[in-house]
Amino acid sequence: MDILLLTKAVIMGVVEGLTEFLPISSTGHLILAASLLDFTGEKAKVFDIAIQTGAIFAVIIVYWQRLRETAAGLGSQPRARRFTLNVLIAFVPAVVLGLLFGKAIKAHLFNPTVVASAFIVGGFIIIWAERRQKRAVRIDDVDQMTPWDALKVGLVQCLAMIPGTSRSGATIIGGMLLGLSRKAATDFSFFLAIPTLIGAGAYSLLKERALLSVADLPLFGVGLLFSFVSAWLCVRWLLRYIATHDFVPFAWYRIGFGAVVLITAWTGMVEWSA
Repeated sequence: MDILLLTKAVIMGVVEGLTEFLPISSTGHLILAASLLDFTGEKAKVFDIAIQTGAIFAVIIVYWQRLRETAAGLGSQPRARRFTLNVLIAFVPAVVLGLLFGKAIKAHLFNPTVVASAFIVGGFIIIWAERRQKRAVRIDDVDQMTPWDALKVGLVQCLAMIPGTSRSGATIIGGMLLGLSRKAATDFSFFLAIPTLIGAGAYSLLKERALLSVADLPLFGVGLLFSFVSAWLCVRWLLRYIATHDFVPFAWYRIGFGAVVLITAWTGMVEWSA
C-alpha cells in the first residue's frame, strides 16, 4: 500500500473523528480536507462515509453502560422501550429522505462553496439558539422526551444532508431550539448517531462494493482506527465541555472558517475541487 495514501487516510480519519460530534460538520471538513489532499473520486467518497463507523464505536464505548441497560430492559422496562422507540422514530426521516434525495445531493451540493455557505449560516443559527436556550428549556433529560419530540429532532437531522450543516449541529442545536437542554440535546444526538452512521456506512459499502477490493482493507482500516481514537477523545472532552460552556465558540469558528473558504475560492488563492 502506498505510504502517501495511508498518510492521507490517517489525516482523513483524524478529521472525521474530531469533527463528527462537534457542531462544525464532519462532512464539510472531509470535503475540504479531501480537496486539499487530492483525495477525491468515488472510492474516496465511500471511504469518507465508511470511516464514520469508527467514530460511532467511540460513542458506543462512552455510553456503553446506558446502552447495555437499555438492551437488557427492553423486555421489562417501559423507560428502555420508550427510549429505544424515540431513537428509532428520530432515525426514520433521514433514511427516507436519504434514499430519495441522497444521489442528487451528492451530485449537486458536495462542493466547497455550498459547504462554506452552510458553515456561515449554521454559525449564526447556533448563536441565536444559545441566546434562546436559557428561557426555552422544557426537557432536561432524554428520558423526558416524547415520540413527537424525537420525530422533530429526526426531521431537523435531515438538514444535515446539506454538506457543511453538521449532523451533530443540526440535532444538538435543533434539539435546543425545540426545548431540550444542552445536555439532553447532546446526549440524544449521540444516541441517534449510532443507527444513522452505522446505517449510512453499511449502505454505502454495500451499494459501492464493486469499487472496492481486498487491497483497500489497509486504507479503510487505518481510517477507521484513527477515526475511532480521535472521536473517543473528542466525545469525552465534549461531554465535560458542555457542563460549563455553550456552543458559541463553535459558531464563530464556523463563520470564520466558512468566510476563509469563500474568500480563497473566489479569489483563486486555493483551487478547491468538487
